[in-house]
Amino acid sequence: MSGHSKWATTKHKKAVIDAKRGKLFARLIKNVEVAARTGGGDPAGNPTLFDAIQKAKKNSVPNDNIDRAVKRGSGLEAGGADWQTVTYEGYGPNGVAILIECLTDNRNRAATEVRTALTRNGGSLADAGSVAYMFSRKGVVIVPRAAGGPSEDDVLTAVLDAGAEEVNDLGEAFEVVSEPTDLLAVRTALQDAGIEYESAESSFVPSVNVPLDEEGARKVFKLIDVLEDCDDVQNVYANFDVSDEVMAAVG
Repeated sequence: MSGHSKWATTKHKKAVIDAKRGKLFARLIKNVEVAARTGGGDPAGNPTLFDAIQKAKKNSVPNDNIDRAVKRGSGLEAGGADWQTVTYEGYGPNGVAILIECLTDNRNRAATEVRTALTRNGGSLADAGSVAYMFSRKGVVIVPRAAGGPSEDDVLTAVLDAGAEEVNDLGEAFEVVSEPTDLLAVRTALQDAGIEYESAESSFVPSVNVPLDEEGARKVFKLIDVLEDCDDVQNVYANFDVSDEVMAAVG
């Protein structure tokens, strides 16, 4: 899992400054709108909305865009779409299992986009249930690593009694994993300890990983890039692992 998480963290940092910023913004705005619609427009009483707003702000989404998304989601402003969550299961190159989470207002369009992306890049759509059992829903908090900032022991001490299961060193950040029901407690414990976090969200974590060589990694990364380019795709989870050497070779 560490290789996958490190790859995801590195890729996330690149995504903030590359040409896909528009798509990243759209994805984050959708999260804000759906969180407001589901739990109300007050971040103080809606932890999911609070974290969605925090993540959007940390990725430089303009405050006006965030405010409008909250208003649309909570019904204070017209124009909110009927977003539905749909999860597709598939296989990528080298037998890598993939879960694709979509937020869409058109299920047929989302299914077509996902199927096309998979089949054109060495993957295939799988039957419901054939892949999902390889993943567990977890709470994941990313704490950026900074000079003079908290150490791994500092993070561990802060979250241990809040229900955290493990703290992983990803190089540029620490990853705190918990049960989804403990995510709020873990996030709050970090805040109480004065430790800044980059994101806190419910995520799918693989229970078994497929190690990839350089060729396999390039194919899987390309497939995930194409999937994430789909307008309806919010998150892509895959059960691969890549070594630091392979990461360096792939660049």
